[in-house]
Amino acid sequence: MKFTDGYWQLLPGVTELRPRHVDDVVAGDDTLTVYASTAPIASRGDTLNRPLVTVTFHSPMDGVVGVTIEHFQGGLDRGPSFALRREVGDVKIATPQLTGAPLATFRSGGLEARVATEGDWHVEFVADGRTLTSSLARSVGVLTDAEGRHFVREQLSLGVGEHLYGLGERFGSLVKNGQTVDIWNADGGTASDQAYKNVPFYVSDAGYGVFVDQPERVSFEIGTEVVSRAQFSVEGQSLTYYVVAGPTPKDVLRRYTALTGRPARVPDWSYGLWLSTSFTTSYDEATVTHFVDGMAERDLPLSVFHFDCFWMRQFHWSDFTWDPATFPDPEGMLRRLKDKGLRICVWINPYIAQRSVLFAEGKARGYLVKNPDGSVWQWNMWQAGMALVDFTNPDAVAWYQDKLRTLLDQGVDCFKTDFGERIPTDVVWHDGSDPQRMHNYYTHLYNAAVFDLLVAERGEGEAVLFARSATAGGQQFPVHWGGDCESTFVSMAESLRGGLSLAMSGFGFWSHDIGGFEGTPDPAVFKRWLPFGLLSSHSRLHGSDSYRVPWAFDEEAVDVTRTFTRLKLSLMPYLAQAGLEAHTDGVPVMRPMVLEFPDDRGAAGVDTQYMLGSSLLVAPVFDAEGDVDVYVPEGTWTSLLTGEHVTGPRWVRERHGFASLPLYVRPGTVLPVGARTDRPDYDFADGVTLHLFDLPDGHRSTTHVPGPGGTPGAVFTVTRRGDRVRVEASGTTDPWAVQAHAGARVDAAAGEDAVELSL
Repeated sequence: MKFTDGYWQLLPGVTELRPRHVDDVVAGDDTLTVYASTAPIASRGDTLNRPLVTVTFHSPMDGVVGVTIEHFQGGLDRGPSFALRREVGDVKIATPQLTGAPLATFRSGGLEARVATEGDWHVEFVADGRTLTSSLARSVGVLTDAEGRHFVREQLSLGVGEHLYGLGERFGSLVKNGQTVDIWNADGGTASDQAYKNVPFYVSDAGYGVFVDQPERVSFEIGTEVVSRAQFSVEGQSLTYYVVAGPTPKDVLRRYTALTGRPARVPDWSYGLWLSTSFTTSYDEATVTHFVDGMAERDLPLSVFHFDCFWMRQFHWSDFTWDPATFPDPEGMLRRLKDKGLRICVWINPYIAQRSVLFAEGKARGYLVKNPDGSVWQWNMWQAGMALVDFTNPDAVAWYQDKLRTLLDQGVDCFKTDFGERIPTDVVWHDGSDPQRMHNYYTHLYNAAVFDLLVAERGEGEAVLFARSATAGGQQFPVHWGGDCESTFVSMAESLRGGLSLAMSGFGFWSHDIGGFEGTPDPAVFKRWLPFGLLSSHSRLHGSDSYRVPWAFDEEAVDVTRTFTRLKLSLMPYLAQAGLEAHTDGVPVMRPMVLEFPDDRGAAGVDTQYMLGSSLLVAPVFDAEGDVDVYVPEGTWTSLLTGEHVTGPRWVRERHGFASLPLYVRPGTVLPVGARTDRPDYDFADGVTLHLFDLPDGHRSTTHVPGPGGTPGAVFTVTRRGDRVRVEASGTTDPWAVQAHAGARVDAAAGEDAVELSL
């Protein structure tokens, strides 16, 4: 939201109060509060009729400094608020009396806020002796617009060549400089500036991040209203934000996810291929069985089968009851599918159609969101007369979970938690929450209710969703997918940008509809999308009005599906460890190039490729003929598919067939490759082969291969001295092997704990 007409003038009807004179600084036990008048104070008379802006510095944990800007403090805090994890940190506070200078400081760990107490308003955020960003003389504002609405605004400085990332799953440019972004969840597809997953958090490649701790609409102007500043504003009388220290973007994500919640550990089976009925297609058990058997007959490993909306009767969504005309024996059907080794996912949403038997029940018990007059809020969009479950009511949460528990008892393993974006603001919530704040936060309560049920029923590490909407903290309930994209190369690229943007917003796991959702992809689009989808953290074949079984396109599509499904399953020792890193550290599985190479300016704006974990570079092909440009960072990289080498840093143009794409291994990598290609959940250490890529002399590294269910598994220590490589194993008695790229191979027998080979 903009407030100015150019740099000097306010928009017509807008008035502004700015801190102009620091009147007092008060140090508390763990806070520093600055009282600033909105004009210089030369005499006592100047304090009359003079507003104050109150700015309080605080910290929830080391390396994170919070700033709360307030005008009037008499408002009601109706909630909701983001649930932040707070730790006792190392806070040091100094007032001018202690600093001996016109300066007050607030330090949390290695991050310090320095407040000038004389002259113009000026706050610097400093780490390791370097200023990360600053709030300057014209940055803080308390504004009133022409309609009488009140806002609080902050502007933080941007340095030369600085780039910002994140703000949720956004489908435009990965670099957010020059963009206006409103944090407001919407069901807008992937082709607009709206987003399903809005997160008021950005990461700077200058070594810090900023999290705006406001669940309601936050308006960002990233180098737009003032090109040298990142601006954010909210309606009301106060604004809270946190500056999160790095120094690297990974460090920022580690701290941010420590604050807002780390992604849960996902089950190994969820990494396999998911196949869907698609949305409005016609299907019954015979159709499903035909699809599943067709995958097996073509030697296409399948892990999860998903039933989309029409597993329930039309006009009844949601009643969580199988359509008896289409699925007369759901328990038997699910048992038969599970006998084939499959997990089962079903579609749900938080809406209750008027024809659903749950509508009357929810209305009678007060479990549905209400209008101000006490009636149930309803509309006809999506489902006729639909209402919303009120997840601020604990009894409504338990009621909703009970309905889903019945499905789990029938054999369902997980849920696609669709929708949750179009939440009205003219309603009354059970707990009195502010409707403006609940609009974005509703999805958090919805997904938490479903995820918590899965944890309770299936256990930690076995719960997984396929969620569309989210806000800050939603990364705790994986997996998330990219929503409704078109079946085109352009939409394939915008989907990738959305996933990379979400990764820079703290989300560890992400997926998308292979081939696109809207329309039917031509075979070239589908076959190009397959390697991208199967080299994502999670992989699903799903469409809108057409099926996505590979043989619906051509036989080559079947071959490409087989090749990349088996490749992904062989990479499970590597992928599972990357997933554990997302869970323990908050570093995503799919990573923008800038996350791995923050000091490489050539990587800063790259949004057509990504790193899968720390060591695999993936560049999807967005072209029917197979032409692709790939940016290769410094060093000699090796194609995992062909063994060919390319040396960077530089851009390389390549041409690939449908069964290929640029997939490069980072120099100095020890890549664990599993012995199985038929399923994702196996003993990764049993028969694992460690592939060595361009290890320099003096190399020493440790490679972890997780055990079943994320338990500690095998640990391999690799050292190189001259042309000799020694590999030592611990935590496993299984056989394993070492393969030097284009060189020697040594097999270790069961129980053998060390081998050596010559390069």
